[in-house]
Amino acid sequence: MAIIDPTARRRLLRRGLRFEYATLVWNVVGVFVLAVAAVAASSVALAGFGLDSLVEIGASAVVIWELTDTEAGRAHRALRCIGWSFFVIAAYIAVQASYLLAVGDHPRHTYLGITWTAASFAVMLVLAYGKVATGKVLDNAVLRTEGRVTLVDAYLAAAVLVGLVLNAGAGWWWADPAAGYVIVFYGIKEGRGAFNEARAH
Repeated sequence: MAIIDPTARRRLLRRGLRFEYATLVWNVVGVFVLAVAAVAASSVALAGFGLDSLVEIGASAVVIWELTDTEAGRAHRALRCIGWSFFVIAAYIAVQASYLLAVGDHPRHTYLGITWTAASFAVMLVLAYGKVATGKVLDNAVLRTEGRVTLVDAYLAAAVLVGLVLNAGAGWWWADPAAGYVIVFYGIKEGRGAFNEARAH
């Protein structure tokens, strides 16, 4: 890895922090938007996406904590926190998807939910790319790993969006929980990766 001069490092750290603050603001707003949409549509999927936003808020807070204080051992603890956040996301979605398929719950249509999940998919992809790219240049495992948390958030937004659209357009209520299992697999995979990174620190 190329040596980064102190000025460039400070600039990259500020960039990483801007990505994290943007993620925090987006998800804080999203928690309220998704709560309104979930209640209006009786959608467990949207409620689950709102809980995922809370996990993402926590992960971003962990990275801000790590980027602003390089005390020894913080990277290890931060990576473990991020790893647990992946497992929380995967566990909740697994339970939620299984419940929806078992009871055959049919959520109502929600254009607010469709609009927000579509926007979240695009925004989270951009933020994930920025975090991972900045983390690679900085050689910062915490920022890279949290970028993958944000990528999971984007994939979850896409899965929920597909389910909402298919439910609204074709009446396929089961599409949403079925798509959620893809996120369960990815979340477990990345959670293990975060713990492996933590052991390396």
